Amino acid sequence: MGIAVAGVDVLSEKAAMMRESLQKSQTIADNVVTILGSFDHRLSALETAMRPTQIRTHSIRKAHENIDRTLKAAEVILAHFDQYRQAEAKILKGPHEDLENYLEGIDNLRSNIQFFGSKKGFKSSDGIVVHANNLLAKAISKLEDEFRQLLLSYSKPVEPERLFDCLPNSMRPSSGSPHHEGDPSGKIPSNHHSESHNNNADAVVYTPPALIPPRSLPLLHDLAQQMVEAGHQQQLLKIYRDARSNVLEESLQKLGVEKLNKDDVQKLQWEILEAKIGNWIHFMRIAVKLLFAGERKVCDEIFEGFDSLSEQCFADVTKISVSMLLSFGEAIARSKRSPEKLFVLLDMYEIMQELHSEIETLFKGEACSGIREAATSLTKRLAQTAQETFGDFEEAVEKDATKTAVTDGTVHPLTSYVINYVKFLFDYQSTLKQLFQEIEGGDDSSQLASVTVRIMQALQTNLDGKSKQYKDLGLTHLFLMNNIHYIVRSVRRSEAKDLLGDDWVQRHRRIVQQHANQYKRNAWAKILQCLSIQGLTSSGGGSGTAGGDGITGSSSGASRAIVKDRFKAFNVMFEELHQKQSQWTVPDTELRESLRLAVAEVLLPAYRSFVKRFGPLVESGKNPQKYIKYTAEDLDRMLGEFFEGKSMSETKR
Repeated sequence: MGIAVAGVDVLSEKAAMMRESLQKSQTIADNVVTILGSFDHRLSALETAMRPTQIRTHSIRKAHENIDRTLKAAEVILAHFDQYRQAEAKILKGPHEDLENYLEGIDNLRSNIQFFGSKKGFKSSDGIVVHANNLLAKAISKLEDEFRQLLLSYSKPVEPERLFDCLPNSMRPSSGSPHHEGDPSGKIPSNHHSESHNNNADAVVYTPPALIPPRSLPLLHDLAQQMVEAGHQQQLLKIYRDARSNVLEESLQKLGVEKLNKDDVQKLQWEILEAKIGNWIHFMRIAVKLLFAGERKVCDEIFEGFDSLSEQCFADVTKISVSMLLSFGEAIARSKRSPEKLFVLLDMYEIMQELHSEIETLFKGEACSGIREAATSLTKRLAQTAQETFGDFEEAVEKDATKTAVTDGTVHPLTSYVINYVKFLFDYQSTLKQLFQEIEGGDDSSQLASVTVRIMQALQTNLDGKSKQYKDLGLTHLFLMNNIHYIVRSVRRSEAKDLLGDDWVQRHRRIVQQHANQYKRNAWAKILQCLSIQGLTSSGGGSGTAGGDGITGSSSGASRAIVKDRFKAFNVMFEELHQKQSQWTVPDTELRESLRLAVAEVLLPAYRSFVKRFGPLVESGKNPQKYIKYTAEDLDRMLGEFFEGKSMSETKR
């Protein structure tokens, strides 16, 4: 119990001590708060006293910043004023002394106009901009003059020899030949055709000439760019067109290009016109692959970055030159059709097809659409005229009424002309394929075969008509035999055989043989009657020739007088046949020998048999040689002179 009371007392003491400590801490805290409160009051008073000083300091700092900005702005304005004075000095000197500095001055002037134009608050800016714009207008005017003078100084017609040097070797005129005589293919219809297909790798080596020195093009580009930026596109276009268009025309004229219309073409003799067409084909290739290609390159480099302007300039520069070339083609296509024009029409169509892709590439864009359409129109017109000429030729062959006399029954000039014509057609198979597909579509091979068959049929129809002019039926069939044989032989030796087929060839060979048989029947039937035993015997028996199956081995019952008359008649007839048919012609050696052999195989055995059987009746009388004038060998020798086309005087000798 006592221990417990002692413990409570100790705790009471400790509690009293803690209470006393807390009271002291509170007193100290109150004192600190009082002290801090006095500090806050003094700081507020200090801040109030410092505020005016702070405001003055801030104002001074702002003023310094404004002064710095103003000084910097003034420096920029002064720098542009200085730049303006320098640009003005460069421009006033003109472009001749130092064109690069002149262009730099224009660029600086534009920069100044843009700068002062944006400084609306600057009192003098409007006046400066007006003055600068006036100066810029004068500068661009001088620039136009400079561009014009430079372009004119560089723009010279291209000499033909320089153009020829740009061609593949195989297409250059032979040395020493004047250029105006033109394309060596002018005289031969198929020459251009073979030329255009046989040049192989050499054909692609076209090197367009530099129409303006390459080193000058960047400078001209810079001048053009300044004019475009100044909004002077139309002035630029006019200057370029006036300078380059005439030069391009003069280059073509030096080459030999002429501006001919339909009436001019109609007045020309065919040989001259044919040569001009050959030249035109050559000129078209040179113009497109060299001159126009070179002009396109110049346009693209001078007007780089301004595609529409480049296309418009190129269209304006080439328009007259292209028209000059295409107008000749149109004049030919629209002129009076004639068979001999077909191959030059095909040559012209061929060159237009060859150049089609290049024309489309060079004359791209809307500005050149008229030129592209004109070229396409000419190509179609040439194809149409060529097709119509086919029809004309077929009709002309069938209705040909030439009075050319072929008295010897040889191959008629019409036949050789038509066959050569057809041979030329087959030299143009690829071209005709394009032509038929363009006009009619469908299978080009069957169309060409159809055309060829119709032409051949028209020729045979005409030959049948011409054969009726002969009074001698033997000559009629000889004439038809010769001509159809010529046709068949020519077809067999040409590409036409593959198109017409073996059946056509075999059918017409049979026709040749039929006419050969008809010739023998009509030319020799009468003379063979002289060697017939019919009418010689007293009984009148027998109906064949002396070599037939009639009475053989004896002249019993035959009348000497009748036998003599038969020999006399034979001699007269054979001599007439010899004289006449020695003047006839079978130009083919193999056919001629074959026909002689066919006659000999009929005539000679009959003659030998007749002489053997009835010769003794004559030989026993007076002057037997008067009746039996020829041996079989004599006749054979004389038959060897048939179909040689001899003159009358030669046959009499």
